[in-house]
Amino acid sequence: MKKYHIGSVPKQVDPELIARFESVEVATIGHFRHRGFVHHSISPVVEPGRTLVGTAVTVAIPATDSTLLHHAIGFIRPGDFLFVDRLGDDRHACIGGGVAFAIKTAGAIGVVLDGPCTDVEEILELDLPFWSRGVSGITTRLNDLGGSLNLPISCGNVPVLPGDIVVADASGVVVIPVDEAEEVVEEAIARQARAGRNKDKIAAGEKLGDLSGASRLVAAALEPK
Repeated sequence: MKKYHIGSVPKQVDPELIARFESVEVATIGHFRHRGFVHHSISPVVEPGRTLVGTAVTVAIPATDSTLLHHAIGFIRPGDFLFVDRLGDDRHACIGGGVAFAIKTAGAIGVVLDGPCTDVEEILELDLPFWSRGVSGITTRLNDLGGSLNLPISCGNVPVLPGDIVVADASGVVVIPVDEAEEVVEEAIARQARAGRNKDKIAAGEKLGDLSGASRLVAAALEPK
């Protein structure tokens, strides 16, 4: 039985679509969509400072082993967003300063690791946008245990397929299938354009509950039946 399972290198996301998604925030998408958001327990080690958009590249590696991760870095292209499924392990750090340096040098724009990292100071110095499930001083080895590259994985309780569109900022990471992207980005851009429209009214003394309609709903619920 094969211990390494290797899929095809995914097609990268169209640059025009990337540019459109870069104009919106993850939280704007979260106003109307609930699927695809990486669990908040995977939090930023290095925040991006802006909206990042890239192509998902997927790796799954078990427990103490990072053999396939080292191999996979050789297939990362500029604009890719690396997702690493640790298959439930939360003890061993598979990415530290040296591996992160190799990932950034290959051109990855970000990393989402469903497990701990190490060498936080070095990762910060690299300025590689990075999300992980905490930090550990216990590291993986080249144990040759197997894994998968560019096949479907789970990361932060979200299914991730190679080639999915990744949108990430300081508020989190959302993974969007390519065939749903156009509908999502159109709605997100429209909502982003309306963001902050009530600030001047609130500054002038109007109440948020009146502007949003919340106070009307509360009043209606309190009316005698």
